[in-house]
Amino acid sequence: MTVARKTIGERLAQLEAQRKTLQIRLSKQERAIDTRRKVLLGALVLHRLENDRDVQFAGGIAEWLRRELPKFLTRDGDRDLFDDLLKRQANEPSLGNVGSGSAV
Repeated sequence: MTVARKTIGERLAQLEAQRKTLQIRLSKQERAIDTRRKVLLGALVLHRLENDRDVQFAGGIAEWLRRELPKFLTRDGDRDLFDDLLKRQANEPSLGNVGSGSAV
C-alpha cells in the first residue's frame, strides 16, 4: 500500500490555512478580552456613580462624563443610552438607575 506524499506546495498551503484559522481565533480572543475589560471598567464607573458616598468624587466623575461623552458618542442610539446621565444637573449626587439596563 503506497501513501501519496503531499508536495511541498500542498503542505505550505495547508500550513497557511492553519495559520489563517489560528489568526482568526486569536483575533476573536483579543476582541473578547477587550470587550470584557470595557464591560468591567464601565461597571466600576457606574457602581461608583450610583453608590459612592463621596459625593465630590462621584460628582466629579459625573461632570467629567457629561463633558466628555457627547464628544465620544457619535450615534444617536448610543447617546440615548446615556440620556439620563447627560441631562442631570452637576449638583445631583445620585444617578439613579443608570446601570440597571440589560445591555451588558
